[in-house]
Amino acid sequence: MANIKSAIKRVDIAERNRLRNKSHKSAVRTLMKKYFTAVEKHTATPSAETSAEVQKCMSEAYQKIDKAVQKGVLHRNNGANKKSRLAQAIAVKSA
Repeated sequence: MANIKSAIKRVDIAERNRLRNKSHKSAVRTLMKKYFTAVEKHTATPSAETSAEVQKCMSEAYQKIDKAVQKGVLHRNNGANKKSRLAQAIAVKSA
């Protein structure tokens, strides 16, 4: 454990940031899973309703990924890879 006051503060800040980053990453993963299940549902029974659900889930996931990149939780290349994976999922399933 740190003895210097500034080092103790840095430990507290690092822990706070770790928890914040963890929640952002968890939310991104949750929205991605929600999107993938919506894509599966859409490919099983294509309809306008399921298509709208896919678009809504994709939009939410994109927003969360962009926000995580903006806040520095994810590297911009990692965010781009995640968004590419989302876009590819619907392209592969619809082809």
